[in-house]
Amino acid sequence: MEAVLLYEGKAKRVFETDKPDEVIISFKDDATAFNGVKKDSFADKGKVNLAFTKHFFNLLQQAGIKTHIISFIDKTSLRAKKVQIVPLEVVVRNYAAGSLCKRLGFEKGMELKPVLCEFYLKDDSLNDPILCREHIKYLNIATEQEVAYIEQQALSINKVISSFMDSKGITLVDYKLEFGRTSDEEIILADEISPDTCRFWLKGTMESLDKDVYREDKGDLVSSYKRLAEILGLEIN
Repeated sequence: MEAVLLYEGKAKRVFETDKPDEVIISFKDDATAFNGVKKDSFADKGKVNLAFTKHFFNLLQQAGIKTHIISFIDKTSLRAKKVQIVPLEVVVRNYAAGSLCKRLGFEKGMELKPVLCEFYLKDDSLNDPILCREHIKYLNIATEQEVAYIEQQALSINKVISSFMDSKGITLVDYKLEFGRTSDEEIILADEISPDTCRFWLKGTMESLDKDVYREDKGDLVSSYKRLAEILGLEIN
């Protein structure tokens, strides 16, 4: 049976399986920035991002966080529960960087206490605008209870990953999460967690080991990702 493509995004392809509640997700070698305005392809990028996602999702599942992952198939693909993605990009910020500095004039690297959790509409055509809770309600994206649950999950995820990265000498600056609804309406963590979706700095510096290397033309993207993988002890073959 030939796999049927259900959806193709900037960095992944989603295929149907012989089970209606499961999909196969394949990681591409493509890199994009600024909502797809900048585009390139890098050998091994898909393989590297899957390795990060496998590591972080396993770490989160061990901590009791429910995710869409069922199993890992090979170096660039995984099997996952089929979910309907909640059209919210959930951004957790431990330190000021990127758009937060541009919007509000915060000094880059300023520590944010308490941790800041923001919501953005997942819509490239509108340039992913920031949302307040009232916007989410008017757009009928999620109930107040669901938004509170998503925020609680995002902050729990932050504690797990930031603690792990800190032990490796890496600062988790900020990151983006996506959640999805299963067929029985349970909301679980979906998508990926990788240097594509996070900002990672070498501790004590602002040296990027994430997609800012590509956004800001600061070096070779995959080499930076592999350097981070080596620091974390990830095997990428």
